Amino acid sequence: MSEQIIQLENVSPIDLYGPSDIYLDQIKTYFPKLRIIARGDFMKVIGDPEELAFFSSRLELLMVNLEQFGKINQLLIEQIMQGKDDQQTASPVTNGDVLVYGRAGLQVKAITTNQKKLVKASEKNDLVFAIGPAGTGKTYTAVALAVRALKNKQVKRIILTRPAVEAGENLGFLPGDLKDKLDPYLQPLYDALRDMLPTQKLLTYLEDGTIEVAPLAFMRGRTLDHAFAILDEAQNATQSQLKMFLTRMGKASNFIVTGDITQIDLPVRQPSGLLQAMKILKDVNGIDFVMLDEKDVVRHKLVTTIIRAYQQHREEQIGQPEKK
Repeated sequence: MSEQIIQLENVSPIDLYGPSDIYLDQIKTYFPKLRIIARGDFMKVIGDPEELAFFSSRLELLMVNLEQFGKINQLLIEQIMQGKDDQQTASPVTNGDVLVYGRAGLQVKAITTNQKKLVKASEKNDLVFAIGPAGTGKTYTAVALAVRALKNKQVKRIILTRPAVEAGENLGFLPGDLKDKLDPYLQPLYDALRDMLPTQKLLTYLEDGTIEVAPLAFMRGRTLDHAFAILDEAQNATQSQLKMFLTRMGKASNFIVTGDITQIDLPVRQPSGLLQAMKILKDVNGIDFVMLDEKDVVRHKLVTTIIRAYQQHREEQIGQPEKK
């Protein structure tokens, strides 16, 4: 008799075991000679070594399907557990643009032309700037690319960061420690991650440092090897901050910098690092710039109208003679 401990990596036990453990009970019926004990993210299996090895291979294949397609069913379990399907993708791929399958089978994919350009640019370059107005999906697409790279074991960790523009005395009155004060600025990044990863798996990644969400200032002095790093809201990074972030790039790393140059919240006399970087790095090999516009807005249809209205107003203001 042998015993093996199997860790459920990159999948939620709830999704694998099914409602009221219906999938787990079905799996057990195919291996009556094995004793299978499921405890959260771990499964203990006891039995004949040869039978145990076959079970382990079948379970691994089932988890690959769950991770790739976001859901499984009883027919798929039957095919895999009986060894009728030796392919790692027993479910058909319906859309080549899908980046990751998120919670409850959510398909996260590049929708617009420029979002697809961002995907291709990231696949060809280690550093990409995605610049465009609010709602164009630049951050969401970047996070999806990072999660895909982690799932495919192309990187070992994800680093998500933002400049905390108000991290001075304006936050001092808020309750809690520094993390409590800064988390509201990082919430959009957490929201994207929640769409793409099971809750328990996301919590585990955050706890063990596989995924790190932190203010930009926390990047100083570090080297980010084997990492997918995203700097969001880069228009609010100072020139020295943005240079600091870009020079954190280590071995086998991918960086994406996102920003909206129409929403700079820095003090009037403080130049945006993103605007400077667009000029300095525009012709550097290995760096690509993807510009998104109102055609890429994937939020409420009014967002496109609002962006155009503000753009027209800004152009009118620039065109007016200066008041003396």
